[in-house]
Amino acid sequence: MNISSALFYLFSVVLLFAAFRVITARSTVHAALYLVLAFGTASCLWMLLRAEFLAIALVLVYVGAVMVLFLFVVMMLDVEVDSVRQGFWKHFPLAGFVGALIALEMALVLMGGFRLTEAPAPDPLLLKLGNSKVLGIEIYTNYLYPLQVAAVLLLVAIIAAIALTLRQRKDSRHMDPSAQVRVKKADRLRVVKMRATVEPDPSAAPADGKEAQT
Repeated sequence: MNISSALFYLFSVVLLFAAFRVITARSTVHAALYLVLAFGTASCLWMLLRAEFLAIALVLVYVGAVMVLFLFVVMMLDVEVDSVRQGFWKHFPLAGFVGALIALEMALVLMGGFRLTEAPAPDPLLLKLGNSKVLGIEIYTNYLYPLQVAAVLLLVAIIAAIALTLRQRKDSRHMDPSAQVRVKKADRLRVVKMRATVEPDPSAAPADGKEAQT
């Protein structure tokens, strides 16, 4: 066994443990942290497979952005864990059956990769340019149309998410940008002329002489 195989088994064990703890941890924050560990070990596996772009993208996108946002939402919101766990054992047989079916399908798909006796020879172009550059060339030449379709779908999803969550509340204060643009000086400012000094009114003198002396 060489060092690559030893690292593969080590990262695989850590990844399986982290994935198991994601669904069994009692705290949502701990589950999110275990998911970060799972993403990190998965990126290490991608590095062993010489897929540096996928490894870096997994760390930057999921660990650096998605998980930080998820942790922020979980720690800011008061999630009632007890209400979420109600009915767990009631739906456990169906969930276990679906999980076993998905695992069986993945095993059937991935089993062919374990039957290889020798690793395939790497592409000379891949060794010369690197997989990141080759991936960019493939995406922006042969797969440009699917990339544009995916970008449009993501844009539609973002607009739909904003439209679904945009609700006007009566207790919220908001401003109309068009009204702010059309505002004039007379609507915001009023100039009032006042004298610099105001003389006291004699009729307003106190009736009590003592108070006047003081």
